[in-house]
Amino acid sequence: MLRKPVVLITGASGEIGHGLIHSLAADADRPIITLDVKSLAPELGRLVAQEFIGSILDTGLLERILSEYEVDTVFHLAALLSTRSEFTPMTAHHVNVEGTMNLLEFAQKQGESHGRPVRFLYPSSIAAYGLPDLATKTSLGKVTENEWTKPTTMYGCNKLYCEHMGRYYAKHYKQLAAEPLAGKVDFRCLRFPGLISAVTVPSGGTSDYAPEMIHAAAQGKPYACFVRPDTRIPFMAMPDGVEALLRLAAAPRASLGHTVYNVGAFNPSAEEVRAVVVQAFPGAEISYQVDAKRQGIVDAWPADVDDAAARRDWGYSPRYDFERAFSEYLIPTIRSRYQA
Repeated sequence: MLRKPVVLITGASGEIGHGLIHSLAADADRPIITLDVKSLAPELGRLVAQEFIGSILDTGLLERILSEYEVDTVFHLAALLSTRSEFTPMTAHHVNVEGTMNLLEFAQKQGESHGRPVRFLYPSSIAAYGLPDLATKTSLGKVTENEWTKPTTMYGCNKLYCEHMGRYYAKHYKQLAAEPLAGKVDFRCLRFPGLISAVTVPSGGTSDYAPEMIHAAAQGKPYACFVRPDTRIPFMAMPDGVEALLRLAAAPRASLGHTVYNVGAFNPSAEEVRAVVVQAFPGAEISYQVDAKRQGIVDAWPADVDDAAARRDWGYSPRYDFERAFSEYLIPTIRSRYQA
């Protein structure tokens, strides 16, 4: 039986998955298959060739996909996110590390089978960084991909290790074997900042204080921000995150000088976010009630990232800066969500 060439998206039911499906579905020559523990919404399900409901830890299911399809691109989005990973580190390791290993091995087998490298797109995180103290953070400015990678959270450790695993599969896989086997996985990684979505409701993530302010204000509810007013980390609007993945996936291999790329867009302080929200919702009640533990995590992340390599190598250029992200995307979309 002739296997069908497809794109595989794991963790497709999340918002990055939604954006990817809508963009990729326009190419009728490259059908999409998805793997997630949850079903896609019906309007998304109609855009994909097949949904597989299951876990990335199920190697039997991956073998079934391998036998039925010729996967030439993988967007591996499935993960246990930062807050839950901190409460359940063993589960986080199983899902985030072992699950990614399963997908890398799957891609390796696919590449060996059809004789072409499988493009493997992997979203990493600013959590891969770990700065020793606030004074260091304040003095650094923009941080490059290879500096200060000593993560302080389980999620960050998982992401950094998977960056290295991807590089291993791409360049050094089974390097003692008689025949060269590396190069069957074309691993490409984005190290995302805080991603802010206007569509999904914040779920308690460590960088969710920014969208939480807007959601509370739009509902007329008071909000106590869990970080200090001067807290500063980089952010990106979700549509730019989706577009960055697509642009990196489409880039010629020869143009890529890095395996892992920083991407950023704007880095307001918490107080600057509050000011914009209060301007849009004049009656908003936004105060500060600092959670020392969560503050400590955010203080270990850079105030900004250097994404010059992404801009140079594959033309990364975010559409939304701070002002546009809030005035054109976040505030109007979230406001309309709660209007009667």
